[in-house]
Amino acid sequence: MLTRSDSAIALNRTFALLSAITVVAALYFAKDVLLPLALAILFSFLLAPLTKRLEKWHFRRIPAVLLVVAIAFGAIGSLSYVLALQVYDLAYQLPTFKENIVAKVDSLQGSDDGIVKSVSSAIEDMRKKIAHKDPPARLHDATEESKSDGLTPGEAAGKASGENPLTADTGESAEPSEEEVAVKPVPVEVVTPLSATQIAQSVLGPIVAPLGTAAMVIVFVIFMLIERENLRNRVIHLIAPRQLNVATQAFDDAASRVSRYLLMQLIVNVGYGLVVALGLYLIGLPNAFLWGAMATLLRFIPYIGPWIAASLPILLAAAVFEGWTRPLLVVGLFVANELISNNVIEPWLYSSTTGVSTMGILVSAVFWTWLWGPVGLIMSTPLTVCLTVIGRYVPQFSFLHTLLSDEEVLSPDARFYQRLLALDSEEASDIADEYLASNSLESLYDKVLLPALSMAEHDRHHGNLDETRQRFIFTTMRELVDDLGLKAIASLSLAGPQIEDGVEVPAPALKAAVPVLCLPARDEADEIAGAMLCQLLEAKGLQVVLMSAQTLSGEMLIHVAEEAPSVIVVSALPPLAATHARYLCKRLRPKFPEIKIVVGLWETLGTAKKAQAKLVETGINQVVTTLGAATQHLSQLVASQQLLDSNTVATEHSAA
Repeated sequence: MLTRSDSAIALNRTFALLSAITVVAALYFAKDVLLPLALAILFSFLLAPLTKRLEKWHFRRIPAVLLVVAIAFGAIGSLSYVLALQVYDLAYQLPTFKENIVAKVDSLQGSDDGIVKSVSSAIEDMRKKIAHKDPPARLHDATEESKSDGLTPGEAAGKASGENPLTADTGESAEPSEEEVAVKPVPVEVVTPLSATQIAQSVLGPIVAPLGTAAMVIVFVIFMLIERENLRNRVIHLIAPRQLNVATQAFDDAASRVSRYLLMQLIVNVGYGLVVALGLYLIGLPNAFLWGAMATLLRFIPYIGPWIAASLPILLAAAVFEGWTRPLLVVGLFVANELISNNVIEPWLYSSTTGVSTMGILVSAVFWTWLWGPVGLIMSTPLTVCLTVIGRYVPQFSFLHTLLSDEEVLSPDARFYQRLLALDSEEASDIADEYLASNSLESLYDKVLLPALSMAEHDRHHGNLDETRQRFIFTTMRELVDDLGLKAIASLSLAGPQIEDGVEVPAPALKAAVPVLCLPARDEADEIAGAMLCQLLEAKGLQVVLMSAQTLSGEMLIHVAEEAPSVIVVSALPPLAATHARYLCKRLRPKFPEIKIVVGLWETLGTAKKAQAKLVETGINQVVTTLGAATQHLSQLVASQQLLDSNTVATEHSAA
């Protein structure tokens, strides 16, 4: 039986699904209006910085907008005219390449012993064998049929082969009669001549529609640039009228990302096209400017655009040039240009990514192509950037940010714990190594391993962690901590002494007169957290002894009495460790009042302040919640204790 909350959730999901279907249907059926509007928005993002720059140079708003729009669309129109001439010239030259194409095909086929001939011959032999086995099957079927018709086997064979059984044995041919060979009547169709209006529609129709769309785009762009502040305020009011901060951040983020993407992509693609045009011109390929311009335009299409741009010149080079040297040069030109653009130019120019994942770009490209055709494919990335930004700032559309963005959905500690739950120690170790490559060991323990260990403890105490996974997690964590400790020690030894102004600076060596003793509050997780702390303290030069979680509290008291440490550290990992730590401290403080006691209550999931207050009531000296704070505090305690011991010794010597 569904509760009221379950019914509300189901209703919300149904409403969201119906809303999504309605939006997609509106985008599809209203594309004649929305497509020019979307193109105008993208051009506005691209041209707005130029308009602002002219206004800073004391141009008025309307003249600045008209000048920028005229220059931009004039350049587009001129480029389109030149490309049309290039296409016409290429179409005129194509018949002259016929002989070279035939020669290339013949060279690929080779001699009669060539691989193409061999494969064709094998396929033909197989076809003949299959055709040869077919008549007996037909004869068998005809024989079976003859039994029901009362025909002899010979008559059945003649029937199967298409012969007339009455004339097959006499040798007479069944010639058609004169009536059968009579010429069939030819259908007559009355064609009326086209009127001038119909001719104009057939000729101008394909031209008027694009020109009409272009005119709508130009008008939209002009008014959007003139009224950009008014439009911005209206969009902000629609997004979140009562949360101006969120709406402003969303609008500015989307505008900056789209503008940066379009501008940088334009710069990269124009440079890419110029290199292609120059390289093809030097190679000698006809219409090199056309292929450079096509490479510039097609590269706006994500992933498949460069391949399409490269395929056409490569095919033309194979048709135009004799031999294979210059076609291979064309292939090398595109490969080298693409590698340099992707690995050098784009990372250098792009200060940051669009924020959309690779899978998000691919899915959006398919979706917008299905919705709006080739223009939707070109616009897919900017539109997806806008959707990703909306998903980041508007809670109702947060699923868009989750599905499309390139940001990690799970934090490093959650990913690490998820891999441990999946019993995948290798990938968990890779996550730790990846984090350690850009962060310190202390940060790795505090931000990744301890939170993951705390999540495991919560799941274990709530009965959500079976015995197999529990043992795997603790074993893997212990092995990983030991391995990281060895790596840390090795890196410290390889680093060598520090040199400042040509003088060797000795490493800090805080040698405690009596070892620092680390006691786990109760569980194995407390011991593993204590092992992390011990590694960090040993890296500081402190002598630390870690006791096992299997040791009873009474045995711990005996061990403390034997070691007589100057500092005791109690390692306690929530959720239940605070109680055990308080119980242990109640037994330690009366017996060892002179020893400093520090409790590491690793507050990774927000332990209540009340637990810390109860620990302080037991008489301990300090409560720390992170390994970094514990390391710093214990280093200061040991240093002050050493200073106190040295002063005491000096006083005794002076008194003697």
